[in-house]
Amino acid sequence: MEEPACKKCGKPLEKEETEYCADCGRRKHAYSRGKAVFPYDRLMRASVARFKYRGRREYADFYAEELVRRCGEAVRAWEPDALVPIPLHKSRMRKRGFNQAELVALKVGKMLGIPVESKLLIRARKTSPQKELNDAQRRANLKNAFQVRQNDVRLKKVVLIDDIYTTGSTIDAAALALLEHGVEKVYFLTICIGRGF
Repeated sequence: MEEPACKKCGKPLEKEETEYCADCGRRKHAYSRGKAVFPYDRLMRASVARFKYRGRREYADFYAEELVRRCGEAVRAWEPDALVPIPLHKSRMRKRGFNQAELVALKVGKMLGIPVESKLLIRARKTSPQKELNDAQRRANLKNAFQVRQNDVRLKKVVLIDDIYTTGSTIDAAALALLEHGVEKVYFLTICIGRGF
């Protein structure tokens, strides 16, 4: 994302002198920092929809290349032990046939030489699509949605991978689950991010 951007979540900001977006300024997040590549605008909304709902898996190559090109340096500086894709509920996985976050994570991991732990997090509850909910509903929708399979590998720092960051509710819920199981720092990378004003 181009500067100026929120120092916490990476959302684009209008004013150079502003450090945090309105959301990060008023709310404490469970993750340490995050980055994204594209603004979640009309063009990217259509692109991500084709990727997720029309089976355009080849889009993962482009998204991963852009994530590495624009955010690779930051990810290396975070020194993560693993990349962890946000999981889909098994019913959604059956319907879609693939997890878009996992596809991107595997490609980013390969390019940066970072292991991907696709089985660490599970989506224990089937949740409503976040795009249909307001901020409070999103948090309630995701309460206890994620569980950690034993952190036997003892990961200390992880980077969550997802397609879209709007309010941060999904990333926060996943980060909380990981932090409760011994992970010390959670970062995130997403393809798209909402506005930060």
